[in-house]
Amino acid sequence: MPTQWPAPAKINLFLNIVGRRADGYHNLQTVFQFLDLADTITLIPRDDDIRRLNGPPGVLPEQDLMIRAARLLRQHTGVVRGIDISIDKRIPMGGGLGGGSSDAATVLVALNRIWNLGLAVADLAALGLTLGADVPVFVHGHAAFAEGVGELLTPCDPPELEALVVFPECAVATGPIFAQPDLTRDTPPIRMHAFSELGYNNDCEAVVRRLYPEVDRLLRWLGQFGQARLTGTGACGYLLSDDAARLRRIQQQVPERWSSFVTRTLNLSPLAGVAPAG
Repeated sequence: MPTQWPAPAKINLFLNIVGRRADGYHNLQTVFQFLDLADTITLIPRDDDIRRLNGPPGVLPEQDLMIRAARLLRQHTGVVRGIDISIDKRIPMGGGLGGGSSDAATVLVALNRIWNLGLAVADLAALGLTLGADVPVFVHGHAAFAEGVGELLTPCDPPELEALVVFPECAVATGPIFAQPDLTRDTPPIRMHAFSELGYNNDCEAVVRRLYPEVDRLLRWLGQFGQARLTGTGACGYLLSDDAARLRRIQQQVPERWSSFVTRTLNLSPLAGVAPAG
């Protein structure tokens, strides 16, 4: 029988880049929080192969993180069972909301159950890290203060608020942003409890706004109504509030060329209820 599994979006409440490693990756600090917006992944067990019945637009099966996650799990465990995978894609691609990483994490967690593998969360997160730095937080399923490349996670519980998220219909590629020579890479590290006191900062924002004028226009527009924030490397900008009605009134004014949604931030992922203990 087919089963359906949620793959929620995330936002970064801030993003500090505190150094560059010898391998070219960056050490950062951020807080991940989930959104009440999710892709839905349908999995149909089969006996032989891993197949994708449909996937994200423009993404080949070999590049699809869902397929890569399933193959990685089968290779790691030696299981010989298969799966058919399809997705109802709701999270904008290239928006900084972690959709691809979340999809991969959901496949890992779901197949661990469907294939009766018995792997603990830590094992699944370690596998997920080889697919992307954001995958472990989706596997663990709890809002977290993240360090390292994003894989060193300390659970936290920032306020759960309403969010207006706006996508400027232009995808931002993360790699080129981190390769820019003028990217800030020496922000002093902070302690976990201090992020709410210091306020919003995103070291990628200035570079993204320079390279993507539409993101700059979006953040300027949102800034009329409050603290406009960029999630990750973008392209999505968002406002937080405890007043959903106010955000919906603002949403009615969003320029037609952009897409938007009002949702809620979550500290517990909707996937958490089906994740294994450990």
